[in-house]
Amino acid sequence: MQRRSPPPPAGAPRHGVARVLSKLGLCSRTQAAAWVREGRVAVNGRVVRDPEHPVRQDHDRLAVDGRELGAAERVYLALNKPRGLVTTASDERGRATVYACLEGAGLPWLAPVGRLDQASEGLLLMSNDPAWAAGITDPDTGPPKTYHVQVDALPDADLLARLEAGIVDEGERLSARSATLLRSGTRNAWLEIVLDEGRNRQIRRLLSAHGLEVLRLVRVAIGPLALGELGKGQWRRLDAAEVAALGRAAG
Repeated sequence: MQRRSPPPPAGAPRHGVARVLSKLGLCSRTQAAAWVREGRVAVNGRVVRDPEHPVRQDHDRLAVDGRELGAAERVYLALNKPRGLVTTASDERGRATVYACLEGAGLPWLAPVGRLDQASEGLLLMSNDPAWAAGITDPDTGPPKTYHVQVDALPDADLLARLEAGIVDEGERLSARSATLLRSGTRNAWLEIVLDEGRNRQIRRLLSAHGLEVLRLVRVAIGPLALGELGKGQWRRLDAAEVAALGRAAG
């Protein structure tokens, strides 16, 4: 006899089954939708093929390939992203992705927490905890991100002040929380730029508007978490204290 689920509590929220699978940290939402369409997902013992089939996460029984599911182990990683990799699970142009750094590690499905563009490098968080990740990437309450940026000029104090004052580019307000000179040579300099929010290519757009070309861009910290001595392409698990500190920094 098929086991029946008890009646759901009144007012329990319902969400599409693909979204719920993703929220459990088992896979991306796109992958979950593919599993559903392939007939691999059952809800309360019945196969469903509609990714938007409504379920109650804390009530309905979900199974993939006949195996009932619970929430996946939550995993939190810090990765030193090398230049040249794209921050995505797959790339339509066949470019190498950050997942190349995790091959053979036996980890559960993880998603990048925010992005670094292909030409940028440094600290990238990855996790299968969507709620935690959303706090880190929230443009209003997320922790500040710190970058070291090599530019093709020798900025003076006035230019640094203008980077902090900001510009409007393509309808978006772009500014640095702080911009300071780290060191300079005869033709270029390294700046430390701290952002409160991470808009698409924000630093490159901000510097370009002031006539500066970015030669290298390295994210060195997210809130209280520093990149430290982690080698290029290497990763490590965050400990509980680091996960909690990032969560607090995200408000």
